[in-house]
Amino acid sequence: MPTSVSPLSAYPPLNVQVHTPRLSLLGATDERLERLVPTVRKGVVTQPPWPFDDPMSLYEDGPQREWGWLQAVWRGRGRVSASLWRLYFVVVIDGEPVGMQDLIGTDFAKFGTVTTFSWLSPEVRGGGLGKEMRQAVLHLAFDGLGAREANSDAFFDNRPSNRVSEALGYVPNGVSWDTRRGEPAEIKQWRLTREQWTKQRRDDIELVAVGDCLPVLGIDPPRS
Repeated sequence: MPTSVSPLSAYPPLNVQVHTPRLSLLGATDERLERLVPTVRKGVVTQPPWPFDDPMSLYEDGPQREWGWLQAVWRGRGRVSASLWRLYFVVVIDGEPVGMQDLIGTDFAKFGTVTTFSWLSPEVRGGGLGKEMRQAVLHLAFDGLGAREANSDAFFDNRPSNRVSEALGYVPNGVSWDTRRGEPAEIKQWRLTREQWTKQRRDDIELVAVGDCLPVLGIDPPRS
């Protein structure tokens, strides 16, 4: 997949890209977010089983849905430090934005642990893109950032997310509870170590502009 030719941002996290043969994860610039607004406006999720925990702007009615979603990304992009960061990526297929894939690190320099969050437009679900997105962002985490472990969780009835975790070698890591649309529901937790990821590591994923982003995230560059 060709590399994006968008002008570089002065803010390195917005320049990070991950390319696979099927899709690209591109830093969530305002221009790319605006192109996703029509998808958010139509509704990312409109019926149960509800996949997201509270609070979640994607559950709200429009136009508060679009406003809240944009505000949440803007806040997250601005609250970046070594103790907590979240990288937001727009998922692009053949030049069209179809969803989001996020990568979150908490005290990453100490623990080397990341978590992921994602959603796709309803029109493109069911074709394996969820797995491809997760493989792309895991490649960034382990190969690009040097992560030791990745965690994921999903409500028990969120079968697509749980199937992706299982297919990629995650192992069950307990259960917890949260609310969705105000109602309590049980969450299944998953864990993927670097050793487990290495067994399924791909050689067809390209990382772009990761090195310049490391100082922003408080990550020491790898030693040569």
